[in-house]
Amino acid sequence: MINKLVGSDTEAVSDIFDGAIVMIGGFGEAGSPIELIHRLIDLGSKNLTVVSNNTGSGNVGIAALIENRQVSKMICSFPRSTNSVVFPELYRAGEIELELVPQGTLAERIRAGGAGIPAFYTPSSVNTPLAEGKEIREFNGQAYVLEYGIKADFSLVKCETADRYGNLTYHKTARNFSPIMCTAGSMTIVQAKHIVEPGGIDPENVITPGIFVNRVVEINAPQHESILVTNGERYPR
Repeated sequence: MINKLVGSDTEAVSDIFDGAIVMIGGFGEAGSPIELIHRLIDLGSKNLTVVSNNTGSGNVGIAALIENRQVSKMICSFPRSTNSVVFPELYRAGEIELELVPQGTLAERIRAGGAGIPAFYTPSSVNTPLAEGKEIREFNGQAYVLEYGIKADFSLVKCETADRYGNLTYHKTARNFSPIMCTAGSMTIVQAKHIVEPGGIDPENVITPGIFVNRVVEINAPQHESILVTNGERYPR
């Protein structure tokens, strides 16, 4: 019988290698898989390219991964937001690379990668610095920029409920980038707040089918980035 459950978050991320492309779900803290990110810090994989909506806050989660000098490049939409202290400093010092992507374009590049679509045209970023050096074509009198799909070696995702087959549901806005990242990762690793028996999720409510998931670990009391930041926590301590 199919069983995608693993015994620990450490085991779940154990084969993320140096130089990997890693997608990390989350929109601010909503849907951010803090525990998986912190185990990746413990693992120590270097020279990672991280694809995420933002660069994290404070000194935990993605920000801590960056601060630990494990990320060589960020592909994101919001490199600086409230409580972003790590990435801006390292970027100004030339210690990390940034590929800035409009948010809708980032979502579509991930979706395209998961759907096997190599590239697409979008009007976003036309006549801006983000279009420099990219192919531009005109359709029906409007200019469009060519953007390429993104695929990853690993996707790290947080969900609300999962079964051992890997079927997932999410808690409201924690859904954000996670479903499309599940499709675009060669190895999708999920932390779930609740694990239920097969049949415990109404098929009509499944957001991510198990075919897109490789590993699931139960984290019944997940940490919240905003609380960690407010409390002045940092990782590693």
